[in-house]
Amino acid sequence: MEPSFAPRSGHSVAVAVACVHEALDAVADAPVWSLSEAEAGATLLELTSEIARLQELRLRVAAHAHSVEVGDAVGATSTANWWAHQSRLTRPEAHRLMRLARALDTGHHDGVREALGAGRIHLDQAQVITDAVDDLPADLVDEDTRARAEEFLLEQAGEHDAITLRRLAKRLIEVAAPEQADAAEAARLEREEAAARAAARLTMSDDGHGKSHGRFTIPTHHAAMLRAALLAIAAPKHQHAVNGAGAAGAERRPGPERMGQAFCDYLERYPADRLPDAGGVAATIVVTMTLESLLGGLRAAHLHTGETISATEARRLACEAGIVPAVLDGQGRPLDVGRKRRFHTKTHRVALALRDGGCTAEGCDWPPGLCHAHHDVPWSRGGTTSVATGRLLCPRHHARAHDPGYEAKPLPGGKLTFHRRC
Repeated sequence: MEPSFAPRSGHSVAVAVACVHEALDAVADAPVWSLSEAEAGATLLELTSEIARLQELRLRVAAHAHSVEVGDAVGATSTANWWAHQSRLTRPEAHRLMRLARALDTGHHDGVREALGAGRIHLDQAQVITDAVDDLPADLVDEDTRARAEEFLLEQAGEHDAITLRRLAKRLIEVAAPEQADAAEAARLEREEAAARAAARLTMSDDGHGKSHGRFTIPTHHAAMLRAALLAIAAPKHQHAVNGAGAAGAERRPGPERMGQAFCDYLERYPADRLPDAGGVAATIVVTMTLESLLGGLRAAHLHTGETISATEARRLACEAGIVPAVLDGQGRPLDVGRKRRFHTKTHRVALALRDGGCTAEGCDWPPGLCHAHHDVPWSRGGTTSVATGRLLCPRHHARAHDPGYEAKPLPGGKLTFHRRC
């Protein structure tokens, strides 16, 4: 029988690849269901090991291909790019593999190459080890120390996967050169922090349907600060205050949704007067609305940035958030431009917290620090800003207080209960 795959040359490596090809062809349709439990387990582990050995051979050939500039004859800009194009690997993957291949070909990582070639470690573990050893500072670590560090990680690779190995590798200097650990750690952190600052990005786009989408990249410690702030807002379990208002679990938010709502609350409550001035005016959102809408109408309000929001949302923001409401008459002329002094002061909020102890909606357990200060009598109807005419409401119940679809009824003891209007 003619072989289904003939080697392109008589070189031992090419012949070995042809043998692998034929061996796999021979079992292409072989039933695996007949393997016993023990056979299936042993075969799976052996295949995993043999794949690692093939990976080492592939990297060895890749390093040689780079050295002889495979692809140059057809105008490829690099051997890695030629490899990606011919094999349909992604370019990032081809370049990652080529970097590892060249690192193993330097002679500085013979232990890693031998372990991979013997199937004792996997490709991703080899990547972690070579990266970690190469990242050791040259001015603090000599070649003998590097060799000991690599040997240490190879030993750990027998017990840990690549993810855990990477965590261990971050403290490699403490094992390899403990007397230099503090200086090396400081230098590494400074490099990482500088790179993180340089990589900081934030993009936002409006989808035209009331939502904006965004992505960001920020330093880890800033992410920790943001996460802590949002968790402080999102952490309490919000109890249902209105029985029969929709499905029992309709208002229970999973983690990402709760964090998203917490982010919105965070933006609304951040004091705008602490932000830098732009053109003499602090970063403030102006909401333009008619007097009719302010008093309970349905006509939409407009942000000074051009977006449109519902009258209900505008009334809620005018009551608590750091916005300036600009009220127009029926002819579109300004009747009044609000000031932030209409909002409850810090002293007011402390007094409300001591008096109310949290959200005053019946059955709600949100603490004072996460609540809004609400006017029982809206300032649009002549209400004043004082402790006597104010109360604490969580964001959800504050929105409900300004929703014309709900009626708020006071209860003895200062609590409120909300009912959907018929």
